[in-house]
Amino acid sequence: MHRGKSAAVALAATAALLGTAGLAQADGSAPASSPAATPNADGTGADGKGGDGKRGDGKGAKGRGKGGKVTGDGAKALCKRAPKIDRRLERALKRLRGPETRRGSIARVKKRAENAKKAGHTEIATFLNDRLKFRKALVPTLEKRQKDLAKVQKWCTAHHHGSAS
Repeated sequence: MHRGKSAAVALAATAALLGTAGLAQADGSAPASSPAATPNADGTGADGKGGDGKRGDGKGAKGRGKGGKVTGDGAKALCKRAPKIDRRLERALKRLRGPETRRGSIARVKKRAENAKKAGHTEIATFLNDRLKFRKALVPTLEKRQKDLAKVQKWCTAHHHGSAS
C-alpha cells in the first residue's frame, strides 16, 4: 500500500513539473532562475564570494575550508559523542557475552549451530558457525575500541572537551 502511494505521489509530481515545463516552452520563455544560484562571470556566486552562495563566507560547508578540504580533526564532536559511543560499545559487549536466552549472544548462536548439526541441517550449521566465528572475532575488536575510547575521553578531559585553544 505504501509503495503504491509513493508511486502515485511521484507520478503526480512529475506530471506537475512536466506540465509547467511544457507551458514555458509553449510561450517561448524560459523559467526564471534565482539570483543566488546564478554564478557571475568570474565564477563567484551572486554574493560576490566563492563557495556555494548559501552561507556567504566562501566556505559552503561547516568545518571545511576552501575546496572542501577538512580543516579540523573533529575533536570537539568526538569528545561530545564519546559517552554515547561508550554506552553503545558496552551494550554490544554485554549482548555478545550474554546467555543462550539473549538474542545476539555468542552462546545463543553456538547453541543454534549445535541444534542444526544434530538435526542434520549442514547448510544451516555452516552458516551459523560462520556467524559464530564472526561474533567471537568481534569481541576483541570492541574491547580494543573501548580501550581507545577511554584514552580519548582522558584526552578530552585534559583538553577542555576538544575546544580550540
